[in-house]
Formats: sequence, C-alpha cells, structure tokens
Amino acid sequence: MPSPAPTHLFDTVIIGAGAAGLFCAAQAGQRGLKVLLIDHAAKVAEKIRISGGGRSNFTNRDLDVRQPHRHFVGQNPQFCRSALSRFGPAEFVALVDKHGIAHHEKHKGQLFADHSAEDIIAMLLAECRAGEVTHWQPCAVNAVAALDADAQGQRFQVSTAQGTVHCRHLVVATGGLSIPKIGATDLGYRLAQQFGLALVPRVPGLVPMTFDGSAWAPYAQLAGLALPVVIGTGSKKNRMTFNEDLLFTHRGLSGPAILQISSYWTPGTPIDINLVPEVDVAEQLLSAKQRSRKLIANALASLVPARLADAWVAQDAEWQRPIAEASDKALLRLAERLTRWELTPTGTEGYKKAEVTVGGVDTRELSQQTMEAKKVPGLYCIGEVVDITGWLGGYNFQWAWASAAACAAGMAESQ
Repeated sequence: MPSPAPTHLFDTVIIGAGAAGLFCAAQAGQRGLKVLLIDHAAKVAEKIRISGGGRSNFTNRDLDVRQPHRHFVGQNPQFCRSALSRFGPAEFVALVDKHGIAHHEKHKGQLFADHSAEDIIAMLLAECRAGEVTHWQPCAVNAVAALDADAQGQRFQVSTAQGTVHCRHLVVATGGLSIPKIGATDLGYRLAQQFGLALVPRVPGLVPMTFDGSAWAPYAQLAGLALPVVIGTGSKKNRMTFNEDLLFTHRGLSGPAILQISSYWTPGTPIDINLVPEVDVAEQLLSAKQRSRKLIANALASLVPARLADAWVAQDAEWQRPIAEASDKALLRLAERLTRWELTPTGTEGYKKAEVTVGGVDTRELSQQTMEAKKVPGLYCIGEVVDITGWLGGYNFQWAWASAAACAAGMAESQ
C-alpha cells in the first residue's frame, strides 16, 4: 500500500493571489510567518494586469482616510477607516518608489505606473520572495475544514490539488464575481457561508448600464461619443452625483460617469444627466435667438458635439427650425432636457463587464483592526470579498493593500 501523502504545515494559508492576497502574503512572510499562497488561476493578479489600460491605477492620492464614506460604498464604509489610516496611499507609494517604479498622476489623484502594470505585479512578487512565501499556482482548493486546535495551534485543514495543508490562519482573498473570464468565482462567499459569516447581497459595481432597445434607438447612433457630464441618482440624503466623462454605447451608457454612479444606482430608479455642465444653456439659446439665423442644431453644436445636437433636435419638431423662429418655451424645454436628461436603465452589463462586486462578507462579522472573523478565530477576509467597494480611480486597490496589511499585522501579533 502506498504511504499517505504528508500533510504540509504552515502558519498561514492565503486563498487568492490577486492584489490583496499577494500583498498580504508578502507582508505576513516578512513578519516571520510561514505563508502558503494558493490560486486556481494560471496567472497572478489579472485585475492588476488589465487595470488602468494596462498601467495599473494602483492608488489615489485624494483618498481621505478620515472620511472613507466619501470614496467607499457598503453598509458601513467607516469600517475601512482603521486599516486605511494605518496603511494609506503614501505608504504604498513609498513601496513603489523603493522598487524604482516610475509613476504619474493622471487626474483626480489617480496614480498609474509609467510603463506597465507588470511592474506593480513584479514588485508584489519580489516582496513575496523577500518574505519566503510558498506559492502554489495554478492549484485548486477542493475543501476547507476547521480543526480542533492542536498543540501547534493548527486550526484549519485545506485540501488542495497539491496536497493537504494544516494552518493556524486562513485568509480568504478570493475577490468578487466581476470579470469571470479572468478567473472570478464565488469561492470566497461559499467559504464565508461555510463558517457562518453573514453576506450582504452582491451586485455588479463600476459597470456600464443598458436600456430598452426601442427606447434607446434614438441614441444608439451616438455610440463612441464621449463628453464631460454631471450625473446623479437618488434623492435627499441618498443623493449622489459625479462630475465625470460619459460614453455612449450601442446598448446604453458607459464611461467613468456611469461606472461611478452604477455603484449607487438602485434598479428601477432613474438617473439624471447634465450634458452641458457649467453652462447656462437656456441663456445661451435665448441669446442666440436674438442674433442668429442658424438652425437650432447648428447653434447647439457650439455647446455640445454636433452628433449629440442632431440627435437631440430630432426628438421634437419644434427644435428642427432656425433658432430665430423658435419659441422661447421650446428653447427652454430643450435646455431643460439637455441639463436634466432623466432616464431609467433597464439593467447593467453584469459581472462580465463590472470592475468590482458591491456587497460581500458583512463587515459586522469582522474586526476592523485585523480583518479576523469575530466568531471564527484564525479566519480572515480581505479585499473585494468584503462588503467594501471603492470608487473608480485606484480606491479599490488601496483597500486591497490596506486590508491586507491590517490582516498581516493581526496574524503576526497573534502568534
């Protein structure tokens, strides 16, 4: 009879070699823990690799760690304050600088690698090597079970394609459901449920929006057109607005404006868009009426792209005439529609196009200092699998770095 395969012993097993998992492994290893990092996918950190147009928007200087609710979504955005206050953008930038990675600020605090996202990935792998991290990838996780803690404090058994592992700490860094083609699965949520952790319902976030085909027909011709807008949704204390670029698509709307508002949008409710921000459109049109013989579409083209002007005036016969012949009422109605275009999405492009998953492991289940599950000693959840979702622009990566650092520090202190 063949002898049974030996059981591998580690202080920490981290499931998921994305941004949070890689950084946690590096930090924990450099704090003296014996770490195993596992991922089922063939490549590490695919989200880093494709982010920022291949240059990785790795953090954001504008993040205010004292007011995380300004840049993060979740049932309790304040949860991330502790981790972010201890490991913020400045700390990660210092690490990037230490590795000699040139970077630049694009706009609104967004920091990108000058050359390639591969530089950030190489940095994280180098940090893992410095921590002597053992890395199994690709390697499937078949099952996880709790153990009666032995004399060495081993609490978990992880059955993998490369053997059985026992460990003191188990870190769930599996990410969310977004972009399944690069390996996203629901493993993290299943593990959380297995150990009795509550989940907040998950929905796609930072995702393009779609509209009814027939209702969208007048705008489908605008596919590819981009322009700066102010976009909003909700009312009163739940009102949220962004000043970003909008992109028309064949099926609906995308661009930073839509991606940002999608994380706050509730299905069945409208969004409103000011297509001509910082301009008094009514005043401009009424003034043009006094001095111009142009068609309304041509006059409007001085305020918005000509394709948009043509599509807009085509919606009303009173807008299809020289501006001097239009009634003030018609021009005011046109101004109102341009500056408060209200429409209700029928849905989104879903997880296949979503950059993040909104929802996840309920923050009430976790310590905000260490990310450890309150009722399961030794179990930690970090990064996107937790119900903390950042804005577009590097905030989600910063949450990955901060939650990973908090977790690594907590594990080291508990040794």
